[in-house]
Amino acid sequence: MAGHDLGLTLRRADDNEAAAIADLVNRAYQVEEFFVEGDRTTVDEIRELQEGGYFLVLDYADGGLAAAVYVQDEGDHGYFGMLSVDPDLQGGGLGRRLIGVAEALAEAAGCRAMDLQVVNLRRELPPWYHSLGYRDCGTAPFPVEADPKQPCHFIRMTKPLGQPA
Repeated sequence: MAGHDLGLTLRRADDNEAAAIADLVNRAYQVEEFFVEGDRTTVDEIRELQEGGYFLVLDYADGGLAAAVYVQDEGDHGYFGMLSVDPDLQGGGLGRRLIGVAEALAEAAGCRAMDLQVVNLRRELPPWYHSLGYRDCGTAPFPVEADPKQPCHFIRMTKPLGQPA
């Protein structure tokens, strides 16, 4: 991003960073404006998520968040969501880097698989996740309260951990 030193640092987000995380997520998810109105998340939702899991973040060397991902350990399955990269840095491998760390942490916590879900209207995402070793394992309804502009649903995906992609 213009004006930032890209010497990125990976760390677990602090509980007091909900506003910065929400801002990053909302900027990264503007690409979904074709099927949903408004912001992807709120500060309150980020705080609620932090009660059951955590966010990994990549910091710019001079401050600010370059990327983030939500991670939760759910018994023998881990879950990640809200993968968000600063729009100016998308396509540069930061998302792949965060997923790799999230998978390693979930495996270290005893998880045997990692799960995620993507909206079916984001047609570019399933092939990308397939390239990382994820496979489709079902569908789930899209939240009605999100008031989508067109019919949509989630594609659920999973990947065994401890095995090469």
